[in-house]
Amino acid sequence: MNKKNKQTLKDTFKKAFQSYKKKDFDSAENICKKILSIDKHHFDSIIMLATVSAIKSNYEKAKDFLHRAAEIEPNNVSIFNNLGTTYKELGNKKEALNYYQKVLEIDSKHTNAHYNLGLVYYQMKDLKKSKEYFQKTILLQSNYALAYFNLGNVNVDLKNYNQAISCYQKAIEINPNIVGAHNNLGLVFRGLNDFKNAITCYEKVIKIKPDHAGAYHNLAMAYKELGQFDKAIKFHETAIKYESENSAHYYYLCELKEKILNKNLKNKLEKIIKNKKATKNNIAYCNFLLSKYENKTKNYKKELNYLIKGHESFFESKKDKFKLGVKYAFDDVLQISKGVSINKIDDKKNNQIKPIFIIGVPRCGSTLVEKIIASGKVKIPMGEEVAVIENFLNEKILEKQSLDLGEVNTVRDELNNIYKEKGLISEKYNYIFTDKSLNNFFYLNFVKDVYPEIKIINCKRNVLSSIMSILQNNLTELAWAHNIENIFKYFNQYFEIIENFKNQYPGFIYDLEFEKLINEPEKESKKLMQFCDLQWDKQCLDFYKRKDLISKTASNVQIRKAIYKHSKNKYAVYKEFLNEYGKKYSWFN
Repeated sequence: MNKKNKQTLKDTFKKAFQSYKKKDFDSAENICKKILSIDKHHFDSIIMLATVSAIKSNYEKAKDFLHRAAEIEPNNVSIFNNLGTTYKELGNKKEALNYYQKVLEIDSKHTNAHYNLGLVYYQMKDLKKSKEYFQKTILLQSNYALAYFNLGNVNVDLKNYNQAISCYQKAIEINPNIVGAHNNLGLVFRGLNDFKNAITCYEKVIKIKPDHAGAYHNLAMAYKELGQFDKAIKFHETAIKYESENSAHYYYLCELKEKILNKNLKNKLEKIIKNKKATKNNIAYCNFLLSKYENKTKNYKKELNYLIKGHESFFESKKDKFKLGVKYAFDDVLQISKGVSINKIDDKKNNQIKPIFIIGVPRCGSTLVEKIIASGKVKIPMGEEVAVIENFLNEKILEKQSLDLGEVNTVRDELNNIYKEKGLISEKYNYIFTDKSLNNFFYLNFVKDVYPEIKIINCKRNVLSSIMSILQNNLTELAWAHNIENIFKYFNQYFEIIENFKNQYPGFIYDLEFEKLINEPEKESKKLMQFCDLQWDKQCLDFYKRKDLISKTASNVQIRKAIYKHSKNKYAVYKEFLNEYGKKYSWFN
């Protein structure tokens, strides 16, 4: 090509670039295609077409153009980095990793390649590698706000909450307008029961982005957990104002304001379900809400069908995470609970710690039991579902690469420090506190060895009532709770473990029957407090009047009221619909 033609193409490409700067991407694309019809190797036009294709989310075309560019400049790190991102967007994580690694082979200090590797490994749930690459990114560029933000997300998943707080705060320090950092920092504070700071974070989100529906939702949830329902309703309604097609907002508002279940909302929900662009999450909450309409009209079979559809869609919305969760619930946790061991040579150090563990299956009345125990003559700290034992065991086994955790005194000291950080162990309360992590039943032998003074309360409720209550309440973090067969399987696992432990240690566990408690609250609560070596007081049954009452469970609304009686046969109408799932379990028949 002669010099004149080259200059002509150069001038023509300038027009394409001007169009691109004006965001007239169609014109830029057409000009570059004309250039390539004259010179198929025109590098700048190929790169421009790749960029425009990516902007238009046509990643297949972007990939093809980038490969053409790589043939012209085979050692161009920007091309490899962009190819990595293109493959990431196409869902081909293996190729994405491959191209980011190629970038680092050429330039080991390429900041964005490290950052992008962190993102891909995070998507792959390889938190250890993700954390390493985000840390390398920050070492290379100390003011990389998004790297700090994503490192904060990794630390949340690793349950390193103090590190997460530090990362989010650093991201905000660098860029005060990162909405996600403020919002996620609020979520961490709320998880730690620091509601003052959590609410401040959400308010900062709204100041930056006044139409941020997620922040209004989070404010509503925080106020709901504090028992300030009027404020919770107000913020749920504001979230709906900005996201009127998001069925989750109506679902959570309905828990506090049932009268929203009118014909107009029903029509809206049915339209959302038919919308091909509706997300699995949105469809899930539509089905959960529609089930409530059927419950009100006593069409129980149709109600159950909506619930099943809702749980199926919700599971699909978190498929990758929930698949791991189901495997953990039925495989991994059993291996841990059966195999974990500690050296029991004990010098009785720190044996004054007296935890009260409340175990069972979800929706068994455990929240009520915990509030009664903690509201006696002496108020004791309530852990709710802190998951200290489970998280500790998982982290320790990973760290040691062994199920042998070492000496009991060391293990106890480490656990005590975690409970102290959560404000649960204190001399003021005679070292007594509650831990209502229901699945601690998996670790009964372990906790018995670590805490000789432990009290274990097994909350029992009519199984049909518990199962239906699980189905009627979306327990968002429990992977197994979104499939009826898995629910039955989990219950069976629980019954077997409890029975085996009782045979081994008769009388160690206190069985508390929910139906007896609500029918004879004073009599049963006195027996309960006696078992816990705590002094009963009429305040035990006035727990709902406490101003410091915080609840994050599905029982949050009910726990704000006095104990009321309801029939054991409340859920009897559902029995016939569940028989096919429970026919192989004697405890259900």
